[in-house]
Amino acid sequence: MKKVETGVDRKTLEKITATISKLPEDENFFRKIKKLILDRRKMFDADKLDWAMGEHLAYGSLMMEGYNVRMSGQDVERGTFSHRHAVVKSENSEHEFILHNLIDGVKGKMDIYNSHLSEYGVVGFEYGYALAQPQTLTIWEAQFGDFSNGAQIMMDQYISAGEDKWKNQNGLVKLLPHGYEGQGAEHSSARIERYLQLCAKDNMFMANCTTPANMFHLLRRQMLVNYRKPLVVFTPKSLLRYPKAVSAVDELVNGHFQEVIDVDGDAFAKAETQVFVSGKFYYDLLEYPEENNRTDVALVRLEQLFLLPIEQ
Repeated sequence: MKKVETGVDRKTLEKITATISKLPEDENFFRKIKKLILDRRKMFDADKLDWAMGEHLAYGSLMMEGYNVRMSGQDVERGTFSHRHAVVKSENSEHEFILHNLIDGVKGKMDIYNSHLSEYGVVGFEYGYALAQPQTLTIWEAQFGDFSNGAQIMMDQYISAGEDKWKNQNGLVKLLPHGYEGQGAEHSSARIERYLQLCAKDNMFMANCTTPANMFHLLRRQMLVNYRKPLVVFTPKSLLRYPKAVSAVDELVNGHFQEVIDVDGDAFAKAETQVFVSGKFYYDLLEYPEENNRTDVALVRLEQLFLLPIEQ
């Protein structure tokens, strides 16, 4: 597919950061919330953006360009792993604030809802919403990836096949914390292989990113293309705060979504073996050659699992 320029100028990113890292002064907030919000500014200034900031800046920049953002799911306001905090609540009055909506000059609106434990009903509603509102980035996030089991009929009958059956384009985004991190049978996996079995004839996108910047560009690409297709993203848990899973601001300013992240020329020349990895496994495997001074293996990151980037 053609590259889509999804970069955002630094001044816009600074403007968004200034707002989402500052709480209303006439309200009291819990000390932990104050620190979490203030840390957004610190990481921007330190040029080390974490996963949540990649997300927040993607949403804010799309809103600045006139798109709306809508998200639902269990614990999405805070984020299952306490990383998002898109809604903050004052300590004494319980007033709720969505800081993105306070950005000066913002054209779009963010709506975000903690939804009930009926994935089938909620995903069905959001599929319909995305169909009716193609200018809204509509997202459903599972509390854990395998909790989407309850909405499997929606995935099988509508999300994966609606365009082929009824010529309906739909840009619904499903964020699935995929796990594989030892949380047990009900908290371990979004079943990547099961979703890949539904992929055919360019019917949807599937991604497993390794950097906040690539997640930023992926979410922006979803709206900036001149068509709509469903997007399934296998989002991380451990990488949310992993020290190496950070991005510089310039990576958001310049560039686009990278379907494949290759190694540099020198590392490639030394390598005797190429290993294709995606998501968290990249960082798991990266530690071994670093600790053992191995230069004969090149780790190539496959960020988009479908449409399979064969050329790259």
